Amino acid sequence: MDRKVAIIGAGISGLLACKYTLSKGFHPTVFESQSTVGGVWTKTVETTKLQTPKPVYQFSDFPWPESVSEDFPDGQKVFDYVNGYAKHFDLVKHIKFNTKVVGIEFEGPNDEEIQAWSLWGCNGEPFGSKGKWKVVVEDLVTLSTEIYNVDFVIVCVGRFSDLPNIPEFSPKKGPEAFDGKVIHSMEYAAMDHKQAAELVKGKRV
Repeated sequence: MDRKVAIIGAGISGLLACKYTLSKGFHPTVFESQSTVGGVWTKTVETTKLQTPKPVYQFSDFPWPESVSEDFPDGQKVFDYVNGYAKHFDLVKHIKFNTKVVGIEFEGPNDEEIQAWSLWGCNGEPFGSKGKWKVVVEDLVTLSTEIYNVDFVIVCVGRFSDLPNIPEFSPKKGPEAFDGKVIHSMEYAAMDHKQAAELVKGKRV
C-alpha cells in the first residue's frame, strides 16, 4: 500500500511506530528535532537510572544485551539500548534528524471531511479517501523549511518532550516569591559539568 506516514519524534514510541508502519507496507518518515534517537533518554544527567525493573522495560522483539546485568541500568545504557533497537531494525534511514515540525494541517476535498478528522477516535478507516496532511518542517541546521504531504500523522513527542511541564502556582507563591534563580530540570540537564558547577557554587540549592 503506497501510503506516506509522518511520525513526529524518534523516542521509543516513534521508533515503534516506524517499525510497525514499515511492517504494514507503508512509507514512514520520522522527524526528530534532536541529532539522535532516544527521546527523553538523550537529556538525562549522569545519576539518572531506569525507574522500573529492566525486565518490564524492554522491547518485545529486542532483549537487553547480556552485558547489562543490573536491574536498573543508568541513563547511558538505556540510551544505548534504544539506539541499538533503531540500528538493529534499520530504522535510522527513515529518520530526519535536526528537523522540527512547525505546522500540521489537514487539507480535505471538502469541509465535512476536514471536520471529521478532528473527531476521529482511532476506529474505522484511518486514511482519508482524498485528503492529505500538510506537514511543515524546519531544518534546525540550515533554518530552511520544507513541506511534506502525507496520508497520516503519528505524534510521538510524549509528555516529556521539549515542551517543559510548568506547574501552576498560587498567587504570589510562585517563582516571584523566591529571590534565587529558578530553572526547569530540562535546562539543568542540558548543562555541561562546568556550567552546572558554576550554577551551584557557593549556593544553597
